[in-house]
Formats: sequence, structure tokens, C-alpha cells
Amino acid sequence: MSIKGKAYIAGVYEHPTRKAPDKTVAQLHAEVARGALKDAGLTKDDVDGYFCAGDAPGLGGFSMAEYMGLKLRHIDTTETGGSAYLVHVSHAAQAIATGKCSVALVTLAGRPRSERAGGLLSINFGPAPDAPFELPFAPVTANRYGVSAMRHMYQYRTTSEQLAWVKVAASHHAQYNPNAVLQDVVTVEDVVNSPMISDPLHRLDCCVVSDGGGAVIVVGPEVMKSLKKPRVKIMGAGEFPKHLNGGKMDLTVSGAAWSGPTAFTEAGVKPSDIKYASIYDSFTITVLITLEDLGFCKKGEGGKFVADGNLISGIGKLPFNTDGGGLCNNHPADRGGMTKIIEAVRQLRGEAHPKVQVKNCDLALAHGTGGSLGTRHGSATLIMERE
Repeated sequence: MSIKGKAYIAGVYEHPTRKAPDKTVAQLHAEVARGALKDAGLTKDDVDGYFCAGDAPGLGGFSMAEYMGLKLRHIDTTETGGSAYLVHVSHAAQAIATGKCSVALVTLAGRPRSERAGGLLSINFGPAPDAPFELPFAPVTANRYGVSAMRHMYQYRTTSEQLAWVKVAASHHAQYNPNAVLQDVVTVEDVVNSPMISDPLHRLDCCVVSDGGGAVIVVGPEVMKSLKKPRVKIMGAGEFPKHLNGGKMDLTVSGAAWSGPTAFTEAGVKPSDIKYASIYDSFTITVLITLEDLGFCKKGEGGKFVADGNLISGIGKLPFNTDGGGLCNNHPADRGGMTKIIEAVRQLRGEAHPKVQVKNCDLALAHGTGGSLGTRHGSATLIMERE
């Protein structure tokens, strides 16, 4: 069954805080839920479907349903890291289309900044099957992406200056976002002269670490008709887990090479039709490789595609991450997929900042990456249309 036109995004909310030492993770989940419901013109009593991932505390969906006082008939706790929230929107549309629920709430929240977490710490995922083989080498998030960047440079002659243009574009947008962690516009020189974190990735090639969260409300057509918000219709979605495959893998290819075509086929559109793109930007290399794999340019030509301001709204061919993205604005819970959906919806509604609002934005794409390009990750692509 296709989800094309079967569900709408009726409400979105991004928590304004970027550091929350005085709040619990559960509080943040509840606050973003309340914000998204208010935006949609609904209440918690309207919610009958709830979707969350590994950032939810306690028993996840069960604990948060009790905490927020939700009476549910459908729950989904699919975990694919930073891409989970795009998967959740797709799954919510499927659940609505099959009558499992009519108003679905998706939440994300976390406190990595207050808890002093970040991409320079080795992550222990417990009894994961890969742990005995990889943890002895103390891998960290930054070098899991650095290895993909280095391979792309070797294989396609991509340069640090080209990668830097991704950060430059994000900073041009972030200057108009009063909540962004980094609001100063930077140059290519600023990026390549910033300290090296994991060769070839510099500090300014890396995303920010922030607290906060976000939420999305997905509803069926009948519910949407009763609401006053602009109608943002879900057109297509795709998801794909990419892993090491026993060492038989290409470090320069992401799961977007599979999730993207699935979403485009379901939506009945092509990359050249997209007016705006929210692309997961944990690192600059994440954006470059994802754009190639989604078909916005040929494999190996991502460096040329992102250069010279091509991602800057009002200047380039493909405006991206007009809120400043994870590179400058917000990366709550070290998971950026939620904010990608939220800004895409803002663009389709015409609610982005006037300085970065894309003219006649009627078709947008959001893409999430969970895990790491250099090892295993989940990719999810979502295509939305203003009705």
C-alpha cells in the first residue's frame, strides 16, 4: 500500500532551548509534544498513536505515554538513530492509512550538552555483535565519519574547501535564527583553518552539541480538513539500513542510495522537482555524500555541487537546512532527523524566516542518517508537498 496522500503533517514544534540543565529528558519530550499539538490546533486527548525512539527515557513509549497521559491504540518505538523520526512519520502514515490511529504524535528530546556528551567519546552499545571487534580500538563518532571523508577525497579528489562550503551555507542561514547555537557567518577559510578533529574533518566540519528536542503531528485527511493549518501532504518515503556487509562495502555510499529512489518513486517526482532539501548534517561529508546518493548530482561530483554557495537560499540551485541545520542550529539528543522534518514543513507552509524562505516552495525533501557513514547506519527519506 502506498502512503502517497494518505496522511498530512498538521503540527510541528522545535524546542527553543539549546541547554537545559534544569529539565529532565521526559520534561523536554512533554514540552515539545505540547508545542506541536498547539501548533496543529489539537490536544493530547486527540492523540491515539505515539512514536518515539531510543532517546525516550525509561521503557520508551510506555513510560512516555504514562508521563504525558496519552490514551493510545497504536505505539511504535522503531530505533534507527537520527533517522528514526523520518521513519516514524512514514510508519505513522502507514498506521493512519490502515486505520490503526488517526492522530499520531512523534517526539524527540535529549540533553547531550548538559550531560557533556558528544562525538569525541567512544560509544558502548552494550552487547551489540560488533562490539567485541570494534570497541578495543575505541572508535568515536567523528572518526567514523572521517574515514568516509578521507576515502571520498582519495577516490573523487574532493577537497576540504568543497566540504567547507556546506558549513558556509549553513552559517548563512543560521544568522537569521535567534535560537541557533552558532549564529556567525563563516568563510571557507574559517572552516579549513579551524582545528583538525578527525582528519580530514575540522572542528567547523562537525555539528553542534545541543539539548532540546522537537515533535511532529501526523493526521489523516479527515482530521486535516478540520484544522486551520496549511496542508502539508506526505507524498513518499523510503528507509534502508546500510552496514559493513562483512567488509564488502563502499565508504563513499550511504543508505540514501536506496531510501531516496524508494521515496521518489512513491511520490512520483524526481530530484530536479525538489524546491528545498533538509539534509542530515552531522558532518559536512554527510551532506555531500547524501546529495550524491539522492540523485541531486552524480557520484563523485558532490564537491562541485556544494561549492560556491549552491546550497544557500536565494543564491544556489538547492537551498538546504535554512534553519542552520545540525552544523549551526541544533542537534538535540545527537539526533538531527526531527529538525529536518520541522524546517521542511516550515518551508512548505511559508513560515521560514523571510531571509531564507524559498519562493514558491511546494515540494520539499527531508533526509535523516542514524549511525555513522563509516560503519552501520539507517537512512530515511521523506518527500512532502504543499497541497
